[in-house]
Amino acid sequence: MKTVFSLMASAVTATFMSAALAESMLPWEDDGVLLGGTTAAPAGELSKEALDQLIEEGETLFVAKFNKREGAGRPGATQAIIPTKQRHLNDQQFARLAGPDAQACSSCHNDPVIGGAGDFVTNVFVSEGFANANFDTSDPQFSNERGTNHLLGAGLIELLAREMSAELVKIRNDALHKAATEGVAVKAPLVTKGVSFGSITALPDGLVDLRKIDGIDTDLVVRPFSQKGVMTSLRQFTVNAMNHHHGMQATERFGTRWTGEGDFDADGVINELSADNISALVAWQATLRVPLEKVPENAEWHAAATLGKEAFKSQGCADCHRTELPLTSLKFNDPGPFDVAGTLNSQQVEAPAVYDLALLEWTQQLPRNENGHVLVPLFGDLKRHTMTDRVNTLLGNELLSQRFVGRDVFMTSELWGIASTAPYGHRNDFTALDEIILAHGGDARTSRDAYAAATREDQIAIIAFLKTLVIE
Repeated sequence: MKTVFSLMASAVTATFMSAALAESMLPWEDDGVLLGGTTAAPAGELSKEALDQLIEEGETLFVAKFNKREGAGRPGATQAIIPTKQRHLNDQQFARLAGPDAQACSSCHNDPVIGGAGDFVTNVFVSEGFANANFDTSDPQFSNERGTNHLLGAGLIELLAREMSAELVKIRNDALHKAATEGVAVKAPLVTKGVSFGSITALPDGLVDLRKIDGIDTDLVVRPFSQKGVMTSLRQFTVNAMNHHHGMQATERFGTRWTGEGDFDADGVINELSADNISALVAWQATLRVPLEKVPENAEWHAAATLGKEAFKSQGCADCHRTELPLTSLKFNDPGPFDVAGTLNSQQVEAPAVYDLALLEWTQQLPRNENGHVLVPLFGDLKRHTMTDRVNTLLGNELLSQRFVGRDVFMTSELWGIASTAPYGHRNDFTALDEIILAHGGDARTSRDAYAAATREDQIAIIAFLKTLVIE
């Protein structure tokens, strides 16, 4: 049975400290955010006023320094995304490697603004495959070390991924229908928004030959988040991160419905993060403005950047770092359609909330194409690529696969905002743009070699162009 899902801002307000409680507390009390119960309310499209309130409450949670009274810490549970018990209760409040490793989301996502990226010191450790272990070593045999990505424009990234996924699934279903109707094998190219994900062959018996797909999972769902492209949505990312980094557990995955316990992590606090709390965090992230290309005031820099933008394209960099992808709709549904067990999806609720991003002033600045579609200037393709080869192995330092994605396979990094988010690379271990460009291999070998063979003037021009992609 579907559950009523409260997502109106008035409902989310009830998850925070009541006015009476706030007034009764002394300013020197160790209060934190004081999460509480939820109030059911209808879902649907939010007004600008309701959306603004929800965004404000999401930011409150994003910068909040959670404490033990609210459920921070997980002595009885691990960092694993599948609810997993510790073999022995862990007395440590924080652990740099296995987590919890931060008191607030903004502890890492803060450069150059809240919701931004993080320096090398904020790197996290992904111990994929070791669901019940706490490590005290950063040896790559035990965990993959990852840098903190910025979240700006994340709502548009997820909307692009949803539209691409829907189109790819339709291509597969149409091919299956044609194969069954005509009794012949049907080969179908998997192309959406100009990005090719290989091809499939649908067979008359209903099977699908998936051997030629490229850069995507076999279910044809584009997963745009994380360095490996394995997170489907901001909601999934948020539920994962709150448990891993803070020991704050969402009821939609760690509550009684899935685990049979209200206090799965044995910290003495039940029902730590409600569905509404997660929704507020999602709303704040989904509505973050996008980084834009800034025209330099310096005439020499402007001229160099103009040349560099053309060289960026002619040398093949834009084959993967696509300057823009078209987006049909700015309406962001939460929960979304493609999440699976442990993260709420649109099939588990009577109706999702709808955040119309067109209500936000910054979206009006984005260009449109001749069809009225928003051109999202992400400088990416939402596709995974092999990043190493026999000659260049610099981006192949990971030893553990993640969700069956190869060790040297990574999602194309969106370059918007790159001028503001050094250091670079999935491990944050390249200090300059020239370094990370030359570290490319594998699928990027041709464009990397073109850059390496270019004149110093052209190389400087490309860097000058990349330095215009800023976060303000």
